[in-house]
Amino acid sequence: MLKALFLTILTLALVKSQDTEETITYTQCTDGYEWDPVRQQCKDIDECDIVPDACKGGMKCVNHYGGYLCLPKTAQIIVNNEQPQQETPAAEGTSGATTGVVSASSVAASGVLPGGGFVASAAAAAGSEGQTSRNNFVIRRNPADPQRIPSNPSHRIQCAAGYEQSEHNVCQDIDECTAGTHNCRADQVCINLRGSFACQCPPGYQKRGEQCVDIDECTIPPYCHQRCVNTPGSFYCQCSPGFQLAANNYTCVDINECDASNQCAQQCYNILGSFICQCNQGYELSSDRLNCEDIDECRTSSYLCQYQCVNEPGKFSCVCPQGYQVLRSRTCQDINECETANQCREDEMCWNYHGGFRCYPRNPCQEPYILTPENRCVCPVSNAVCRELPQSIVYKYMSIRSDRSVPSDIFQIQATTIYANTINTFRIKSGNENGEFYLRQTSPVSAMLVLVKSLSGPREHIVDLEMLTVSSIGTFRTSSVLRLTIIVGPFSF
Repeated sequence: MLKALFLTILTLALVKSQDTEETITYTQCTDGYEWDPVRQQCKDIDECDIVPDACKGGMKCVNHYGGYLCLPKTAQIIVNNEQPQQETPAAEGTSGATTGVVSASSVAASGVLPGGGFVASAAAAAGSEGQTSRNNFVIRRNPADPQRIPSNPSHRIQCAAGYEQSEHNVCQDIDECTAGTHNCRADQVCINLRGSFACQCPPGYQKRGEQCVDIDECTIPPYCHQRCVNTPGSFYCQCSPGFQLAANNYTCVDINECDASNQCAQQCYNILGSFICQCNQGYELSSDRLNCEDIDECRTSSYLCQYQCVNEPGKFSCVCPQGYQVLRSRTCQDINECETANQCREDEMCWNYHGGFRCYPRNPCQEPYILTPENRCVCPVSNAVCRELPQSIVYKYMSIRSDRSVPSDIFQIQATTIYANTINTFRIKSGNENGEFYLRQTSPVSAMLVLVKSLSGPREHIVDLEMLTVSSIGTFRTSSVLRLTIIVGPFSF
């Protein structure tokens, strides 16, 4: 009887307590948590620490409330410290590596809160106003506001170090970095953690003792392709002259100076890291190796042209004197004016010589000589005057170049009529006062005129070459004259 009465009183007390405040009863921790007998609360299990090789395929293991995640090594985790607006039992969360995304609301709405804070007390059973998890974790909502955790000022919670009670009566992390309650040095960066903080060196620095010192990235190759310049907390790459940084700010690529800024006056050839200039034919590079200067070919050699060299931009040309024309760009060839155009009269004949022409009478015979059909001037035997004169005179013309080499055979004289029992002798009758010529007999009926002194033109020489014919018995004697006009040209060509 006493036992029944005690149970009745205990039941009434529990019912009255449920009408006044929310109660939560723990019988065991949800999956991913274990009971901490010291702190008298459920604490998260770090599966990444206790499960060997938790993640496969090069993924990294990230511990999470009630489970863990396998994420790429490059993934970043952003912690959201805001409190959720809707409560979800912790038993509904998913533990293990299959969880794709864990939101801040599912973490904070579980019955176990960071720092060991709790929001409810135990209840005996759950009715239509409560939810029961598979781990017997019961949350009883306030009927007046089923979406809000009751914020009863008289219900105080105790938070662990680094956490503080929020207006919703839950423990939330203290951001020491924002609050300014950290003790990081001025050259360090404060990183907020769950329930704590860490002091790290900025990127590009490393911790040495209590100080952050610059990392010399240039001593850790291969950062830069060519040149590395270290700066406080960073570095940058430079390229040698003739190169420029590629889009990756690391590799150096060749600059094609011939396309970008061609400085060459004529021809530009790009080479690795530089360029070279070249000039067209007839030019040479100046001292600055960029511009081109004309080559005066006429000064380099006196044998380029036969007569005269004329320098022109990038080339040269040869010119010839009057009476000549340029042949094969360099030599001079005489112009035969007698075949092209001349000013000789009808009773004159044109005689071309090296560098010009002259007009001579078609009938050169003078009294008492008369012209025969064979173009010979003959003195008639019937004329008494002719007895002391050569029987005949033949007019011939020839031209030679100035400064011709000597000795040189220049003209041959030969008898046209041969008589029996006669002797022929040859001599220079006139025109050789300075001894420029010599007549050498080559046969009984011929002789060769030899130039023994060099002649300079323009000049005209008239030389009479005489042939004496004498009978072997001394009864006959006659002479014939060949009047040779030698025209020396003004040049040696």
